[in-house]
Amino acid sequence: MLRCWPRSLSLAVLAALLLAGCASGYLLDNRVQSFSGLPSGLPAHPTYTFERLPSQANQPAQAQLEALADPALFAAGFRRDDASPRYTVQVTGRVQRVISPWADPWDPWWGWGGFGYHGLHPGLGYGWAGPFPRMEQAWFEREVGILVREKASGRVVYETRASSDGPWLDPSVVLPAMFQAALQGFPNPPPGPRRVDIQIGGQAQAAAAPAASAAPQASPSAGSAPAAPPAR
Repeated sequence: MLRCWPRSLSLAVLAALLLAGCASGYLLDNRVQSFSGLPSGLPAHPTYTFERLPSQANQPAQAQLEALADPALFAAGFRRDDASPRYTVQVTGRVQRVISPWADPWDPWWGWGGFGYHGLHPGLGYGWAGPFPRMEQAWFEREVGILVREKASGRVVYETRASSDGPWLDPSVVLPAMFQAALQGFPNPPPGPRRVDIQIGGQAQAAAAPAASAAPQASPSAGSAPAAPPAR
């Protein structure tokens, strides 16, 4: 007698194969929207220091998030100088577990499965249900944001956000890629929402294409910066 495996099980296996590290890597698609107040671009020496809200001060997770954003800022032309910065940069991040779009609400085995997370060190557990083994696919929504101010005047000169969703991915890998996507096109990004693809692993490459529609822009909460794992 032919039996079909539960759909979530086959999807979990597929995700595991994708994340195991195939030769072509993993293509992370991001929804990005940026606003620039730098019509003439950056000055000759664009130095910066990180700025923190009171809720972000003395938070180890915030320091980790800033370290993950640093390479993308450097690639955009910024140079960190805490002694005499011309700009201040505030970074935010949010990673939240949600119900997978592939979850079947009528499936008697449906549930969250086992998943634990602390800081940037996730842990995954498996359970059994019904007559067949069951692996629930974890799904996450992620968002990062960058706000650049002119230190002397306090004027915001650049604002950008990137969001993505998908199965679990290592935050120390996926968040830097999202910051890279957020700064794509800096300092004169295309107007309106757009899609920016960043390849993780394999031969590094990035491609951008206009998005037909933008995802709702949620305001990231500083308290939830890398406090849960990511996704696609």
